[in-house]
Amino acid sequence: MRQLWIYGQSYAGSDRARPVIDPATEQAIGEVGWGTMEDAEQAVAAAKAAFPGWRKLPAPDRTAMLHEVARKLRANLEQIATELTLETGRAIAKNCGYVEWSAQAFDYYAQISRNTRGRVIPSPEAGQLSMVLKVPLGVVAAIVPWNYPLLLLAWKAAPALAAGNTLVIKPAGFTPWTTLGLSRIFDHLPPGVVNIVSGSGSRVGDYLVTHPDVRMIAFTGSTEVGQQIMRKAADDIKHVHLELGGKDPLIVLADADLEAAARAAVWGGFLNAGQVCTSVERVYVEQSIYEPFSERVVDITQKLLVGPGIDPENEVTPMIRPSERAAVDQQVQAAVAAGAELLSGGFIPDRPAKGYYYAPTVLVGVAEHMAVMQEETFGPVLPIAPVQDFDEALARANASRYGLGATLFTNDPKKVLQYMEEIEAGNVWINDPLIDNVAGPFGGMKRSGLGRELGEEGLEDFYETKHVHWEVEGRMKSWWYPWTE
Repeated sequence: MRQLWIYGQSYAGSDRARPVIDPATEQAIGEVGWGTMEDAEQAVAAAKAAFPGWRKLPAPDRTAMLHEVARKLRANLEQIATELTLETGRAIAKNCGYVEWSAQAFDYYAQISRNTRGRVIPSPEAGQLSMVLKVPLGVVAAIVPWNYPLLLLAWKAAPALAAGNTLVIKPAGFTPWTTLGLSRIFDHLPPGVVNIVSGSGSRVGDYLVTHPDVRMIAFTGSTEVGQQIMRKAADDIKHVHLELGGKDPLIVLADADLEAAARAAVWGGFLNAGQVCTSVERVYVEQSIYEPFSERVVDITQKLLVGPGIDPENEVTPMIRPSERAAVDQQVQAAVAAGAELLSGGFIPDRPAKGYYYAPTVLVGVAEHMAVMQEETFGPVLPIAPVQDFDEALARANASRYGLGATLFTNDPKKVLQYMEEIEAGNVWINDPLIDNVAGPFGGMKRSGLGRELGEEGLEDFYETKHVHWEVEGRMKSWWYPWTE
């Protein structure tokens, strides 16, 4: 059984243990300890006690410790990737890449934080010194999702620790196995710097959000839960860092490479069974290429291999749970009932016999008011709609409550420049969807979130900023009371 990790020690947790289910087989891969509010309280206390020492640690020492986290991730890459596949269902090759990417995040923030402390700014008078200081916030609660439990933790933990904060990590209820196992990756850090408490969102998660000693909540998940976190964090004016839902558009113009665009749409729509916050969730295609584009998408889709992620040949892996699959199917069936046409998929396949699979689905004849075009689907569903021109596509892409990612396929540089400026999304891709860069900021607009992960901006979010003014010569000022001549 994997246990909670608090102040450098393992704990079974105050609640009964829970099984962790492999979505590809529907079988338990093991049990994990389960925490309560009492365990969360211990973790916050441990992080608070460790904070003064961690923040004062010389930068070269902290940098070395974070590089060691990266080294340990790489040394355990195959084991961690296998564990991720067993608990998430995702393809093993992808998980190997995500472990390496997580290691890169720790290396990146270890290095840039080594040279970050603030800046000196011009003073209004001679004999004075003005400085902008960057200081850590304190205890950070990192609440991570089930779809990318390691990678999206690294995007939070690496900059938070690099900035001098301490952490309490709450893994998602579906996928706590790999995260609890990270105690062996963090065990060289001073006790209490990193703590891991599994448990329910309504008990452990809420307790962390409202705890007065937690100064920041870094959360990835649904917009609805993000809104609840903002409300609950408001009483103490906590910092909130929210990466939330998306309904990402992909626009294909007539001058684009049709084959490349079709393959990219399938890739962006069905990666990790569509369980990606930046999945391609709606496609707008210029009318003149709408039919051949749709036909090519269907042709590619119907050749995809569906099966367990542990087999490297499979391309569409299972969804995380039957409840999530049912929600996706409900959107699809509602769209069909309202007049949309299924060109592929739209059902639960008979094979594999076990596992929470959903056939990769292509819909046409979709109307903008349908839920499949408005609400986050989070499954392997690709709705395609025709547009008359780029301006219509851009307007429909922006007519959404979300603004996480957006992709354009074209060879027209003028359209690219207009798209870069006018699309309402925090991540903009041209001819290459879903590509992230550890040095480039990631985040959303509108209901897709607040703040940025990755890049220098990702480190800035985990600092508090101070302006320090120093009258070095200690001179009295003429405007101090009482008035002087």
